[in-house]
Amino acid sequence: MAPTFTLTNSAPMTQSFQERWYMNLNSLMDRALIPQCGNGDDLYIITGAVPSDHRVKDRVSIPEFVWLAACCAVPGGGWAMGFIKHTRDSDIIEDVMVKDLEKLLPFKLQLFQDNCGETEQDTEKMKKILEVVNQVQDEERMVQSQQSAVPLSSTTSKRSGPLPPEASEESSRSLLGKLLGFIATPVIKLFQLTYYLVVAILKNVACFLWCVTKQVVNGIESCLYRLGSATASYFVAIGEELLSIPWKVLKVLAKIIRAVLRILCCLLKAVCRLLSIPVRVLVDVATFPMYTMGAIPIVCRDIAMGLGGTVSLLFDTAFGTMGGLFQVVFGVFKRIGYKVTFDNSGEL
Repeated sequence: MAPTFTLTNSAPMTQSFQERWYMNLNSLMDRALIPQCGNGDDLYIITGAVPSDHRVKDRVSIPEFVWLAACCAVPGGGWAMGFIKHTRDSDIIEDVMVKDLEKLLPFKLQLFQDNCGETEQDTEKMKKILEVVNQVQDEERMVQSQQSAVPLSSTTSKRSGPLPPEASEESSRSLLGKLLGFIATPVIKLFQLTYYLVVAILKNVACFLWCVTKQVVNGIESCLYRLGSATASYFVAIGEELLSIPWKVLKVLAKIIRAVLRILCCLLKAVCRLLSIPVRVLVDVATFPMYTMGAIPIVCRDIAMGLGGTVSLLFDTAFGTMGGLFQVVFGVFKRIGYKVTFDNSGEL
C-alpha cells in the first residue's frame, strides 16, 4: 500500500490500481464519453469511491469500489450511464444505470436531476460507449499479460545455462514423478468421479425421500385440517339447531294460541249473530221445509197442466196448418179445373 494516501479526504488505493483506473478514465473520456456527447460542452462527470469495512491502521477506510457517473444533457440525444470498478476484480468495468448506481451509494443520493433524462436516451450512443468500454478492458488485459510475460522471459533466460549433475538427477526424479502422476491421475479421477456419482445419487435419493415425506405430511395435514373443519362445522350446525329448538317451540305455541283465539272469536261472532236474528225469521226458517213440501204437489199439477196445454197447442197448430194447406190446394185445383172447362166450351 502506498503511504501517500494518509488524509481522510483521499481514497487509499494501490499504485497499480490507481494507474489502471486513471488510464481507464482517460480512455473513456477521450474515446467514448466526449465523442458521444457533441464536443463535451453538455457532459457532466461525477466520480467517487464507496468505502469498505477494511481500514488502514484502523483510521482510513479502503474503498470497496470506485465509480464514475456521466450525464450528457444534449436535447433529443442525451444519455446517462454509470461505471463501477471493484478493487478486488480490477480487470472488470461494470456498466450500470444511474438509478442502480445511486442504490449502491451509502446515502442513496440523487446524482443528476431527473436522472439526466434517463427515460429518453439515445440507445445507439450508449451501445457505442459500451463497445469502447469492452475495448478498454481488452487493452488493459493485454497490457497486464505483457507485463507478466516480461519477468517470466527474464527468469527463463537466466535458467537456460547448463545444469549441474544434481539438477539433472532432480529433473529425472521429477520426470518419474510426473510419469507416475500421469498414470495415477486417471485412477484418482475415476475414484473422484465415482465418489461424486455416489454422493449425487445419495443426495437425489435423500431429496426424493424428503419430497415424498413432505408430500405425505402435507396430505395428512390437509386431511386432518379438512376433518377438523368438517367436525367443527358439524358441531356448530348441531349447536345452532339445538339453540333454535326453544325458539321454534315458542313460535309453534304462539301459532297454536293464535289459532285457538281465532276459533273462539269466530264462535263468539257466530253466537252474537245468532242472538241478533229476530224470532220471526227463525220461525220462517223452521217452517220453510213444511211450506216447501206442501207446495210440491201444486207445482207438479201446474207443470202437468202447462205440459198438457203445450201439447194441445201443438196439435191445434199442426191440424190448423194442415187444414190451411188443404184449403190452398183445393182452391188451386178448383181454379185450374174451372179454367179448363171454360176453354173447352169456347172451342165448341
